[in-house]
Amino acid sequence: MNDYREYDLICVLGPTASGKTKFAVQLASKLNTEIISADSRQVYRGMDIGTGKDILEYTVPDGNGGFRHIPYHLIDIIDAGAKYDIYHYRKDFLDIYTKLRNLGQLPILCGGSGLYIEAAIKNYDLQAVPPNPQLRAKLEEESTDNLIAKLAALKPLHNDTDYDTRKRLIRALEIAIYQSEHPLDPSKDLTSSGEKIIHPKNVKYIGIDVSREERVARIDARLDSRLKGGLIEEVDGLIKSGIPPENLIYYGLEYKFVTKYILGELSFEQMREKLAIAIHQFSKRQMTWFRGMARRGIEIEWINSFKK
Repeated sequence: MNDYREYDLICVLGPTASGKTKFAVQLASKLNTEIISADSRQVYRGMDIGTGKDILEYTVPDGNGGFRHIPYHLIDIIDAGAKYDIYHYRKDFLDIYTKLRNLGQLPILCGGSGLYIEAAIKNYDLQAVPPNPQLRAKLEEESTDNLIAKLAALKPLHNDTDYDTRKRLIRALEIAIYQSEHPLDPSKDLTSSGEKIIHPKNVKYIGIDVSREERVARIDARLDSRLKGGLIEEVDGLIKSGIPPENLIYYGLEYKFVTKYILGELSFEQMREKLAIAIHQFSKRQMTWFRGMARRGIEIEWINSFKK
């Protein structure tokens, strides 16, 4: 096993369906440590199949004929339908990371959301931006192209995640405008429990590599398995529980297209085709983000993905 004693955090990253969770769990078992999720949707309770939580993968043999559980964090922490953003994620990450480091552990950050990973690890200054209904109403009157142009004037657009729907675009612009008008004030660098926040300083990045052909095959097989295994019923149950369909559409990918199918806006075949295309495009954007991390000076050790 590699000697990771020089690091204060291990980050396991990779595109969807690459096998990163399984790798991170095996590594955590060897290092006797815990995993912090870096997934922007697995924070939601009740959104299980569509987000691929793979909870069973956090159980490993204990060497005595039984099994033991690898502790994980930032999964199932808020109700589906609630809003959770990168500001809250970074705060929650630092709370957990500080606690684990003070216990002498070497945590493993695992996920495919490059934005969440970089926000957690880098010492970004992030703000909680309150909703502004008046501004939103004003922005709704403008064309999508004008909104994108305004957003581009306020922040770099690394990919189209901020504007793949008008709702996301308006929220991204609302945040950018707020940040331009409200310079950050220094605040106490403490966790919610009053501990001095510890920031990761020496991170080992491990990328789980998989060929494009294998990734495409895994995504398609996994999608069909989820559709047969209760994904539609999961989304229908969330709607029946009182979550507005537009909230589920906001979450994107599985929840967007399955909701449209349930609402009768898409046939099953149309839903399956559009969803598969969207997941493949998402996977490509993930790899583009990871390559951008490398260009920004982050050294990622890519290893071949094992067969599931």
